[in-house]
Amino acid sequence: MEETLDIQALWRAGTSVSEIARVTGSNRRTVRRLIHQGAPSPRAPRLVSAKLDPFRDYLLQRLLQDQVTNAAVLFDQIRERGYARGRSILWEFRHPLRELVADRVTVPFETAPGKQGQVDWGTKRS
Repeated sequence: MEETLDIQALWRAGTSVSEIARVTGSNRRTVRRLIHQGAPSPRAPRLVSAKLDPFRDYLLQRLLQDQVTNAAVLFDQIRERGYARGRSILWEFRHPLRELVADRVTVPFETAPGKQGQVDWGTKRS
């Protein structure tokens, strides 16, 4: 019973099943069974976005003030500033903030013939 409490405590602290199995010397299936045995307890959230901490202020400024919501553009910009991680963390960070950014209206501008093409993807209103 004491082993179950240790495993559940490690799980609530955010330790992965594989790491718990290594630490306790148990099989991963046994660890999973012991985790789910008894009352389910909430697990501490992982701090995945902590990898973005050095870029958080810049990203918030670009998202909220400059209203840049394109994740590919943001990824390229922080990559130039020294970010060396993957894209999915940026996508997770940006997703809840997109709703805070108001819909932007694109103002068309004129160029010489043959230099630019524009398409209006707006919805038809009746």
